[in-house]
Amino acid sequence: MNLKSISSLASTNCVRRMHELSIVASLFEILEEKAKEKKAKKITSVKLKVGALSGVVPEFLETAFNIYKEDTIAAESKLEIEEVPLKVRCQQCGTEIVKDDFVFICAKCDSRELKTLAGTELLLEKIEVEI
Repeated sequence: MNLKSISSLASTNCVRRMHELSIVASLFEILEEKAKEKKAKKITSVKLKVGALSGVVPEFLETAFNIYKEDTIAAESKLEIEEVPLKVRCQQCGTEIVKDDFVFICAKCDSRELKTLAGTELLLEKIEVEI
């Protein structure tokens, strides 16, 4: 990755995109390590799970990935992002709810005692390589 690429990435929505860029930089350390372990010639695809409450914007993550992958073992790879919705369980009535908002109130009993079950993850799910 060259300085020009970093500058263009940082110029719009700087703080938000720099966050995703640092995540992608860490991701590439893992990818390169795993590819080396498997003696891979190249990485062909990467799958991530990104939770709604992970603090990561999938579109920014994809942009950062596509810029960062240039001139790496993953230059031709495809990134797949599975977005994981926020899922909670009410501690009062036991109802499990998939939320499309971030209002932490049970739709069934109005309790505010909700436990997060899914939606906070940022996981490297799968790497496909060519040996």
